[in-house]
Amino acid sequence: MDDLKKALAAIVGGPQLLTDEADMAPFLTDWRGRYRGDALCVVRPACTDEVARVVAACAEAGVAIVAQGGNTGLCGGATPVGYPRGEVVVSLVRLTTIRAIDLDNNTITVEAGCPLQSVQEAAAAQGRLFPLSIASEGSATIGGNLSTNAGGVQVLRYGNMRDLTLGLEVVLADGRIWNGLRALRKNNTGYDLKHLFIGAEGTLGLITAAVLKLFPLPRGYATAWVAVRDPAAAVSLLSRLRSRCGERVSAFEIIGRSALELVKKHIPNARDPLAGTHPWQVLIELSDMLAGEDDVTGAGLRGMLESILATETESGLVEDAAIAQSGAQAKALWGLREDIAEAQKIEGISIKHDIAVPVSAIGEFIARADAALNSRFPGVRIVCFGHIGDGNLHYNLSKPAAQDNADFLAQEENANRIVNDLVHELSGSISAEHGLGQLKRVENRRYKSEVELEMMRLVKQGLDPKGLLNPGKVL
Repeated sequence: MDDLKKALAAIVGGPQLLTDEADMAPFLTDWRGRYRGDALCVVRPACTDEVARVVAACAEAGVAIVAQGGNTGLCGGATPVGYPRGEVVVSLVRLTTIRAIDLDNNTITVEAGCPLQSVQEAAAAQGRLFPLSIASEGSATIGGNLSTNAGGVQVLRYGNMRDLTLGLEVVLADGRIWNGLRALRKNNTGYDLKHLFIGAEGTLGLITAAVLKLFPLPRGYATAWVAVRDPAAAVSLLSRLRSRCGERVSAFEIIGRSALELVKKHIPNARDPLAGTHPWQVLIELSDMLAGEDDVTGAGLRGMLESILATETESGLVEDAAIAQSGAQAKALWGLREDIAEAQKIEGISIKHDIAVPVSAIGEFIARADAALNSRFPGVRIVCFGHIGDGNLHYNLSKPAAQDNADFLAQEENANRIVNDLVHELSGSISAEHGLGQLKRVENRRYKSEVELEMMRLVKQGLDPKGLLNPGKVL
């Protein structure tokens, strides 16, 4: 192993090879603090060629490789697990070059270590939109977004990372580089290999760069915080909004009362936008590229949204609403949604579920899951929020008191069974956008058919025959 470390230092330079326990510590613990691993070292290459040489050296030594970006994952997917011959964490955060922006083709080519926010800003500077938006966008990297097939709040209009990606550059398990950086919308020359690596959590190869789609930058926005009767009413409201507004509906988020209360408790200056304690709220955003010559502020969109909400108040779907009158007010509303994960982290560990069901089944899932959990675990706190527009809910469970919560966490398997069995019954998925990582890889076997699992194993064996890429994850 000393020889390997010397070889890695020669590739990346001594300062970019971390071996001291204190220096490595931030790379060996996941964002939630639930998983902690050990590594032989942390190596920080600066370019694709260095990544390839690092991977080749590790493969020759029979040492496992854990790719890591911003380390903001929620399932332990970027944390070492204890591979017998040791693991090397390959941090890609130095790969930050934006290689090209093609305005006529509406594409941007970026390296895997670019923070998502940097890509958004680079696009905006050229009058374009890169629409992926998640709470951790200031530190999450494009490579991590690709490895988990991130979705975020604008999926219902723009799609997830699979939909936003045209091409990839990937370092394979033996150190060879696959250059698939094609900026094509149509390419029917065989298997679409990029989709093997998107969502694979670094188990099939290390993504080092990507060609991503850009869109026209919206000129007008309208944002509203709306209290609804129940989750089923939220689904109906979304359907009616899309019928009236079409693709202008760019985000539609649901927030349960427990989630909002945690934000108010732990995030300074957070306050409820509405009077009363409504059990369910939705955060709506409309956007338009053609706001009109005298309407660059979104006033026309606000009028449209106000009219629809007034109609649905009369129908009984909407109980109350607050429409942002400025960018600052809209930002404050979005802050309440984006700070939920941080507030939960401050509150303590919970049993997390990142599930997806058909949009039409959201009301049924929440009603049945809530009832079953409250019956089995009296006093359980259910923090439910997420992207109702694409059927993705973050459904997290805990107990308010610390000792009660510790006892409850010991019942994780039983709680998972209630939630995940219902998800499966409703033809859903136990992982929508966070990945499987360490957290769900065993649980996944309960719901995947043997045929699906065998196909996944064959792909893994074909691309990583020695099993050195992120072992102990996904499969």
